[in-house]
Amino acid sequence: MTRDSGPTPPSERITSLDALRGFALLGILLINVWVFSMPEQTLLNPNVYADAAAYGEFSGANYWAWFAGHVFAQSKFITIFSALFGAGVLLFVESKEEKGQDAVRLHLRRTAVLIGVGLLHAYLLWYGDILVAYGLTGIFLLYVRDLDARQLAGLSAVFLLFLPAVELFSAVSIGGDAIAGQWLPSEAALRQQVATYRGGWLDQMSHRVDSSFQRQTTGFIGQNFWRVGGIMLLGMALYRWGVLTGERSTAFYRRLVAGGVVGVGIVVAGVAYVEANDWSADAALFWRQFNYVGSLLVAGGYVGAVTLFVRWRGEGIVTRALAAVGRTAFTNYLLQTVIATTVFYGHGLGLFGSVTRVEQYAIVAAIWAVQVPLSVLWLRYFRFGPVEWVWRTLTYGEAQPMRLDG
Repeated sequence: MTRDSGPTPPSERITSLDALRGFALLGILLINVWVFSMPEQTLLNPNVYADAAAYGEFSGANYWAWFAGHVFAQSKFITIFSALFGAGVLLFVESKEEKGQDAVRLHLRRTAVLIGVGLLHAYLLWYGDILVAYGLTGIFLLYVRDLDARQLAGLSAVFLLFLPAVELFSAVSIGGDAIAGQWLPSEAALRQQVATYRGGWLDQMSHRVDSSFQRQTTGFIGQNFWRVGGIMLLGMALYRWGVLTGERSTAFYRRLVAGGVVGVGIVVAGVAYVEANDWSADAALFWRQFNYVGSLLVAGGYVGAVTLFVRWRGEGIVTRALAAVGRTAFTNYLLQTVIATTVFYGHGLGLFGSVTRVEQYAIVAAIWAVQVPLSVLWLRYFRFGPVEWVWRTLTYGEAQPMRLDG
């Protein structure tokens, strides 16, 4: 065993990975704000009927705010984040094995802490938590970590094809009835959810607990495991190929950017399709496939663009800011929840269901304005974010040095 058996020091981190993680973490809030501020059904169907005061009319500037979010953000940033998590599993395990440590035991302990934090996050703060799904999928990744890049990519394709196959089969065999209850929930149900989250913390528990449990059981088995697992497997393959660590040629990353442009076209075509079908439930399952495929290409385009930018301005202020957010991503993810639920839920300002889509983005910008400089400032004095420090301390079973001069 080497002398340094703790976490990777800041000097040995891969800047492109940290910058990508920070970029993804900030972008995720563009979509999570929809779920923080509106009934969760609007994530599936933005045109769901209810009185406009619940989340703003779906026209004019509010429509274009949704359109921009759907085309450029929805499923794109979480795809990057998930791929980086898969890459991170390989990076963690390989680094521990190089140090002669029990990599599997440390990974399982690390994952158990992640799941524990995720459970607290989901049941006490916000049902949209992704940490539990990441942790559960991360356990599975241990069993495939020795596959080569081609095998990982092949397995990823199998995982990623599962959901489209199921949804398209449902679309042609059952039709709109397969999704009608979710696509067009009752107005009473939407109003009830608005009232619930304008209420106090205890009033919110009934919906938060039920929704969290569903996402972590049937939702995970039937959906998240396949999408998240497939992206993580792809991330592991891309890590082995040197894509996520900035090791490929400039021409390669430019091709990724070009692929992202194609992806944007696919997502826009999906919007045209569902609008031509009057946002019907019969069209919904077909519509979802446009973004499912297009988001992979757009995410790849972002990876290419950010990597090229880091090569161009590796020591610049933007790269350093993104990398700082990426190095404190765990803390910043939870901080986004704390700030957003304080703004939107009844135990805070109680703005749930009363903020338009345009106004939501203004709030996102305000949260970014807090997170980015705070992350940069924090890392001038400390090695890790506060939640990262707790995570590492519990993983290694001993307090990690926190201050840079410590």
